[in-house]
Amino acid sequence: MSFVAPRRLPWLLGLSALILLADRLTKIWVGEHVLMGGAIPIIPRVLRITHWTNQGAAFSLFADSATPHTVRWTLIAFSLLAAVVVLIAMIRLGSRITLTTVALALIFAGALGNVHDRIAYGSVIDFIEVHIYTYHWPDFNLADSSIVTGACLLMLDSLLPKSRGQGSGIRDQEKTS
Repeated sequence: MSFVAPRRLPWLLGLSALILLADRLTKIWVGEHVLMGGAIPIIPRVLRITHWTNQGAAFSLFADSATPHTVRWTLIAFSLLAAVVVLIAMIRLGSRITLTTVALALIFAGALGNVHDRIAYGSVIDFIEVHIYTYHWPDFNLADSSIVTGACLLMLDSLLPKSRGQGSGIRDQEKTS
């Protein structure tokens, strides 16, 4: 008789749901309280809440395309495919909460948050504007932050030494199955 570890997938999906909810609520708040193109200073010359839309990919890549309809649906298809791949990885790794599974939950939530905007509005709502001295970072949102944080956690996890038998990858899960 083999011991089956309790599934942690519901907790990971719950984390994704909380991030998705926070993303939706912040975008709704910005839409209702900040005029398009307007801004609310939070930390003068450093951080502002703005209201912009982005029809392109990250950093407004492809936003000025001659075929915006094609770009929109390509980004939707890519985002949905990525979300499905991440969900499959979460299901396969969902017996434990690790740096990898938390990272996947963050990426999953971010992908769904932005794909929702693309389907519902045709563009993504961006509202966080950061300035560092004379450098202006392109505006972003909580979904973007979640994706980037998840990617950074995956990179960190890949760099951390693993003790014998304590990897968090899919191959490690297959060995125990």
